[in-house]
Amino acid sequence: MSRIKYLLIAALVLPTVLFSQNEFKPSWSHAYKLESADKNFKLKFGGRIHYDMAWMNQDDALANEFGDFTNGTELRRVRFYNSGTVYSNISYKLQLEFAGGEIGFKDVYIDFHKLPVLGNLRVGQMKEPYRLEVLVSSNDMTFIERTPYTSFAPERNAGILVHNQVLNGALGYQAGVFRNADGTGNDKNAGDAYNFTARVSTEFLKNEERNSMVHLAVGFSNRNNNANEYKVSGRPAVHLAPKYLSTGTLTNVDNVELVNLEGAYYAGPLSIQAEYLMAKVNGGTELNFSSYYGQVSYFLTGESRPWKGSYEGFGGIKPKKNFGENGGGAWEIGLRFSSTDLNDRIILGGKMTEWTAGVNWYLNPASRIQLNYVLADVDGLGKASAVVTRFHIAF
Repeated sequence: MSRIKYLLIAALVLPTVLFSQNEFKPSWSHAYKLESADKNFKLKFGGRIHYDMAWMNQDDALANEFGDFTNGTELRRVRFYNSGTVYSNISYKLQLEFAGGEIGFKDVYIDFHKLPVLGNLRVGQMKEPYRLEVLVSSNDMTFIERTPYTSFAPERNAGILVHNQVLNGALGYQAGVFRNADGTGNDKNAGDAYNFTARVSTEFLKNEERNSMVHLAVGFSNRNNNANEYKVSGRPAVHLAPKYLSTGTLTNVDNVELVNLEGAYYAGPLSIQAEYLMAKVNGGTELNFSSYYGQVSYFLTGESRPWKGSYEGFGGIKPKKNFGENGGGAWEIGLRFSSTDLNDRIILGGKMTEWTAGVNWYLNPASRIQLNYVLADVDGLGKASAVVTRFHIAF
């Protein structure tokens, strides 16, 4: 608790320091913001609450193997953040997670902008730059949960990252070196194990009149840890579900190489997104695992998923007319298929395919209600299904 107390004190002191130098103007634009008259200093405060309810069913063979798959509720995410800009070319973000009754860090980093040659340099705990499904904020995902495809490596780690987008957005690149940090962003283990992760993307066929674009990217990650171990496990797109997939802990692992291919296309209310990931585990016995997914969504009310950039992916939805303001909000439907194969040689981690159908109701830019139907098929064992709903506010 003392750590959190110091962080909160720092969050209160920083605005005081900035106010002493400039006159700030408060505003609300999907979050509470303060901005200096010369626009060199900016502060933003916000948070999110994701509350989930799930009703589930599974075949007897799955119940015997993995235990009960029961109905339930949970506070999936409870977060608070403060971000800002200092002296125009340095920005930061501090995000705390309170879900599950524990306090941990999510994004905690400093960004140095407009550096010669490098572009932008980010230091701290952040998302490693590969897997579009991970880079898109949980506030802005089409479906309630990500697929098991995201289980091959942590979403965030502590490190240093070079990132930029040039040629009017046509070329994006990110490359960084990361340590295997804990939930506080610390890595105090003795050893020289590092992860190198890089990604290159392109955006083309942009058409402002049609509000359309094609995005392609390739990502690579070489991963090491001091214990020379590796494990992949995953569940259906229901966070309360058991983990039907698991390689167990693989030992004598020299390193793991991940290659990810991604693509996205949007044109007005239509959005298509797909990725394919290959994992090569090097050691005594070479092992290969894979996962992929494809999804499509469509706005019945005519909105479009906004594109924020190479490193952020898709952004949040702004209904044409908010619910309660002579409008009904925005309505989106989506369908996704995914497949994950963790079987190779003597490792039988399981193979699972999955369909997810969803309906999203965006009441306004800060609030939405989601409804998903998930049907998972675990090869050789049986099927499981679930109805999941999320009540969401983010600002």
